[in-house]
Amino acid sequence: MDLTTERQDGVLSARVSGRIDGTNAFEFEEAVRTAIEESDQVVILDFEDLSYISSAGLRAVLLIAKGLGSQNAKFAICSLSDQILEVFKISGFDTIIQIYGSKGEALAATGG
Repeated sequence: MDLTTERQDGVLSARVSGRIDGTNAFEFEEAVRTAIEESDQVVILDFEDLSYISSAGLRAVLLIAKGLGSQNAKFAICSLSDQILEVFKISGFDTIIQIYGSKGEALAATGG
């Protein structure tokens, strides 16, 4: 798993590549939490290059989303492959986390 972040005008974008599974889900969660600043109004996880996510990875995403709720920041995920999107749908996460087809769509929808 590799994570790169970019911040612009109160929007934190985190691009994740590789796999998020039981071996690195905690590392992923901590890396994103560490990158988030109090001034961030929007956080977008870009999963365009994510090849796999396990239940541990889903849990980490949920914990990140819950943490952002306490600072009233908007949270979205974008650019999921069909396989990753299916995992989010089967788990029901698509009903509790905003998912967009592209980063541009996520930025437009969140006001970022």
